[in-house]
Amino acid sequence: MKVTILGTSAGQPTEKRNVSAVAVSLEREWVLFDCGEDTQRRMLAAGLKPSKLERIFITHLHGDHVIGLLALIGTLSLHHRDRPLYIYGPPGISDLLHTAKRVQLFYPAYDLVIEEITAAGEICRGDGYTVNCAPLDHRVTDYGYRLSEQDRPGKFDVDAATRLGVPPGPLYQKLQNGEYVTLADGRTVHPREVLGKPRPGSSIAYCTDTRPCQNAIELAHKVDLLVHESTYTKEESEKASERGHSTAEQAAHIAKKAAVRRLVLTHFSSRYDELTPFLAEAKEVFPFTELASDLSEFVA
Repeated sequence: MKVTILGTSAGQPTEKRNVSAVAVSLEREWVLFDCGEDTQRRMLAAGLKPSKLERIFITHLHGDHVIGLLALIGTLSLHHRDRPLYIYGPPGISDLLHTAKRVQLFYPAYDLVIEEITAAGEICRGDGYTVNCAPLDHRVTDYGYRLSEQDRPGKFDVDAATRLGVPPGPLYQKLQNGEYVTLADGRTVHPREVLGKPRPGSSIAYCTDTRPCQNAIELAHKVDLLVHESTYTKEESEKASERGHSTAEQAAHIAKKAAVRRLVLTHFSSRYDELTPFLAEAKEVFPFTELASDLSEFVA
């Protein structure tokens, strides 16, 4: 599972940083968390194919997290999309998109499946993964998300398959998919005979525009990668609280309490040109911290 940060600036873009959007690439598709302005150009720069985009998850309805969605919906029509696009977000996302369609901001030639979130819990099951959400602590309704891959089959043992007389080709694929196969001599081979132990799937959590809160800790519990906002440094902790945000130090405490493997800081206030203080501040609390930059990639 690859995570590509498409924008790291809070509130407004800077000369070097775009606003919020994070892509998560899976085996056969990719999904998008938030879609601030100019997300499409960042997608192109990252080599993400619009045809493989399956679902979009919006945290809240502030413009720097959602405005780019209107243009992206229109562009997907230009790419002759013919299957549904699934969009999830807080109450109001449906009104926003239906109004945009009514005033002809876009003409989708495909179905928009819009699901408004009203409670914590599982919100969808995709191709080999699930997505859960929980409300965070911002000035408006705001949700954090957790994407968890299902466990994957164990490594295929070619030597074992050869000893059992399984010919290379389609039967290998069936066994890797968990199906038993029947050989030409009538014998049956079960997947457990040629597969190692199941490999646990990866998990990521995305929490932005939030004060430190218990739901963020629970949502991120033991994930491989937590992408968390750090709008300010600790010198601005009072301002962070007033505006519904976190400092880098607070994000690190969330990561530590949630026992995550790695923390990635993002959503930096546009007032900051130099971001190394964010990293130093967070690492004092949680050493396994990294700074996101636009188009940076992380493997979970």
